[in-house]
Amino acid sequence: MTLETIEYRDGDVALSGRLVRPAGQPRGAILILPSIGNGNPAMEQRAQMLADAGFVAMVADFYGKPVPDDFDELLKMAGEVRATAEGYRRRLRAGLDTLAAAAPGLPMGAMGYCMGGQGALELARDGAPLVMVCSFHGILQTDAPASADRPITARVLVCHGDADPLVPHEQVLAFWAEMNAAGAQWHFHSYGGVKHGFTDPDSDARAMDFLGYDASADRQSWAALTSMLDEVFA
Repeated sequence: MTLETIEYRDGDVALSGRLVRPAGQPRGAILILPSIGNGNPAMEQRAQMLADAGFVAMVADFYGKPVPDDFDELLKMAGEVRATAEGYRRRLRAGLDTLAAAAPGLPMGAMGYCMGGQGALELARDGAPLVMVCSFHGILQTDAPASADRPITARVLVCHGDADPLVPHEQVLAFWAEMNAAGAQWHFHSYGGVKHGFTDPDSDARAMDFLGYDASADRQSWAALTSMLDEVFA
């Protein structure tokens, strides 16, 4: 199974996704929303893992241009994409629409890491046609929360490091309340002592205090995802 480049657009912004198809009849299609660093070999590996499990998978593109080496500049670039909930969701929808066109008629899910984990939840909040979403060490806060008037219909799985300083307990509790108010079917897995970026083996090499790879949480969170996929895409 080989990844192919798939070009798409969000208005005037040209974007480039990476798509892979399973060897046999697909069970569904999954949009992968990457971390703040955008598409990389780790995201492509996850796409291959999903294809091995029977899914069409596409790694979305947040920026449409190379990411800078300077982290402060990268934060600025990400902030521009997420400046408004409406604009951010439009960028996310562009990727989802592209996947839908490449895999017509298949049920769809979305998953993401860090910034992409927040993105998967934003699609659910926006009422995107998804049967499930999964967030790995994603930001949980939003400028446009779901509610009883804006219910969430997708199944929701969140895999969270309890020692993640980017997502303090207050944010976790607010998210739980939001999900309950929106009538969501949600699962929340929290891993004690685990930091942000726990699925990325390169986290420890980045010398940032809030990051940390955790092999057990990586394995357990992927097992939680595959279990949910088997249930939802039966």
